[in-house]
Amino acid sequence: MTSSTKKLLDEAMSLSEDERRQLGQALLDSVSEESLEEVRKAWRDEVVSRIDEVRRGKAALEPWSEVKKHIREAIDHPKL
Repeated sequence: MTSSTKKLLDEAMSLSEDERRQLGQALLDSVSEESLEEVRKAWRDEVVSRIDEVRRGKAALEPWSEVKKHIREAIDHPKL
């Protein structure tokens, strides 16, 4: 990520959730369908890779109780 992109992201993160949602949708709308398909394929490939790592015992997994704890902490104490 370039420094100008990082600065833009930092500024965008100061917007309200609704404004970020609108901005995100506008950015997605500006991307061609072909590009979106590339993104979808990349995510599918990533998911397949992660599943493979889990099946081969190469992934560090956390118990659901710990994951819920992290989610609750993130909700209760969001980083701004």
